Amino acid sequence: MYSELPPTEAPDDGGVRFTVLGPLEVLRAGVDYAPTTPKVLQLLAVLVMRPGKMVHIDTLIQELWSYNPPRTVRTTLHTYVYHLRRCIDQNGLAADGEQLLATKQSGYTFYIDPSQVDTHRFFRLQQLGHEHQDAGNHAAAADAYRAALDLWSGPPLANVHCGPILSAYRTELLEQRRSVLHLRIEAEIVSGKHRELIGELRSLATGSPLDEALHGQLMRVLGRSGRRSDAMAVYRRLRSRLAGELGVEPCDDLQLLHRELISEGDHH
Repeated sequence: MYSELPPTEAPDDGGVRFTVLGPLEVLRAGVDYAPTTPKVLQLLAVLVMRPGKMVHIDTLIQELWSYNPPRTVRTTLHTYVYHLRRCIDQNGLAADGEQLLATKQSGYTFYIDPSQVDTHRFFRLQQLGHEHQDAGNHAAAADAYRAALDLWSGPPLANVHCGPILSAYRTELLEQRRSVLHLRIEAEIVSGKHRELIGELRSLATGSPLDEALHGQLMRVLGRSGRRSDAMAVYRRLRSRLAGELGVEPCDDLQLLHRELISEGDHH
């Protein structure tokens, strides 16, 4: 179904894959070999975040100890790197742990290919969705976006204690997921699925009570399914919540949508 994605020119990676969109896992043949020591797992997460690129030692120190590193910080970091290499060697995840996780002058490089990390496929499918959407092929766009969302198994790096660097990365990934979800629903609305989306959008709007984009989508699918009064009720609830919690009015798009629903009623 996604033959538009060319096969990735993967190096000889021994079939090892890394998941970030959920718990951090190091998978080979369905078995997870991720280290269990929290700090070693955290170190691995930062390296996987920048596959094949040098990660500066200061970045690792900032992530692992925030702004309060121990006096023996470099020695401790070397120990964690040693444990990670041992995990790689003992589980046969690479021919040589020291070549895979190489020491550089000012940091470390984890020589994995970006295609070994699930985020790579997520962003490729997101891009494919954009291309289909630009070409006006909304059903194919929705399929690509749905495939991107299917890669998620939970909150990103769910099993990792995140310091400042990983917390920012996690926030960025969640924002990307929210954007793809919005685009998927948008593509489905444009391709004529209204009634099918009502339940999902109601539940999403309940979970994000101040998300105006989601409420706008819910209003539109209700309106197009002949449920104008329900759509207007959604608007009223959101409006009073925004006023009560943030002291603001709904955005212009939503106000326009609301006016359109009112005028449709006047025309009937």
